[in-house]
Amino acid sequence: MKDLSNYDQHIENAINWFWDVFPDMITAIIILIVGLWFIKFINRLTRKFFDRKDYDVALESFLMQLINVGLKVLLFVAVVTQLGVESTSLLAVLGSAGLAIGLALQGSLANFAGGILILFFKPFKIGDFISAQGVDGTVKEITIFTTKLNTFGNQVAIIPNGQLSNNNIINYNAEETRRDKIDIGIGYGSNIKEAKDILLQICKEQTTILKDPEPQVFVGELGDSSVNLTLRFWANNEDFWAVHFFVIEELKSRFDKANIEIPFPQRVVHTPK
Repeated sequence: MKDLSNYDQHIENAINWFWDVFPDMITAIIILIVGLWFIKFINRLTRKFFDRKDYDVALESFLMQLINVGLKVLLFVAVVTQLGVESTSLLAVLGSAGLAIGLALQGSLANFAGGILILFFKPFKIGDFISAQGVDGTVKEITIFTTKLNTFGNQVAIIPNGQLSNNNIINYNAEETRRDKIDIGIGYGSNIKEAKDILLQICKEQTTILKDPEPQVFVGELGDSSVNLTLRFWANNEDFWAVHFFVIEELKSRFDKANIEIPFPQRVVHTPK
């Protein structure tokens, strides 16, 4: 009977505890629901604000994510505090947890810092074509921790911001124009002046090749089996690849018509008699 009496006492204590915390639980749920709605409202308001302003797209995305995460952390603190957890104790726990998580996620913190450096110094922006970490692609999105690139094959390459901010980056869109360099070998018996004139004529006729600075052709090297010419010209970024491939095809066609030899590697094998 004593055990049964203790069991009833425990049930009664549990029921009393439930009714004691029930108002706080209801209030916490209301705070959670209203808080989530409020966060969505702030996000929409922030988005409309950015849409009316001409800010950098990457900066807008970064700030949107930062505001969203910060508001959710504050909402979590408010809900837990309403359930009876003292704010000082909660802050102490969060501080300890933050230290432990920080030590465990040093790479993520480095990526976060890298994202801030990228947004501050702006080595590239969304839409730029860059080469970094062995990947070439167009910047699609800059998030808190990573940067996404669209490659030539339309794959998405995700690169941590920490590595981007601490290594070399080539931004092909940083300037409006870009210089191309095409190396072409001709036979030692071919007329060098005629070959140079043909290359310059191609550049003169092609309207997408800039005339200032002027295109240049010079002998870059006397190779083992060819005289190697180097053609250099400038073009706008949007025309670069189209004119690059055009010039290569056109010079081959015109060299063939002028009987200018483009030698290919040959190997002579001597067999003993």
